Amino acid sequence: MVPSLARSLAAVREQRRALEAQLKALLKEHLLPKVLTSMPEVAVKTAAVLLATVGDGTFYEPRPTRATAA
Repeated sequence: MVPSLARSLAAVREQRRALEAQLKALLKEHLLPKVLTSMPEVAVKTAAVLLATVGDGTFYEPRPTRATAA
């Protein structure tokens, strides 16, 4: 049973490495991840989560502020 679990764990780790490589490749296509990963403590995984959650920001329309309303 232990050898089987060890093989399963090795397979999951390899899948994780492959997924991280895919994420890196996808993130190279966008400008925002470059900005995000330039921040301290923000790596590929965090940048991918932020991009997946928030998107590239084009969905949100800026609201007028006092400075822009005048």
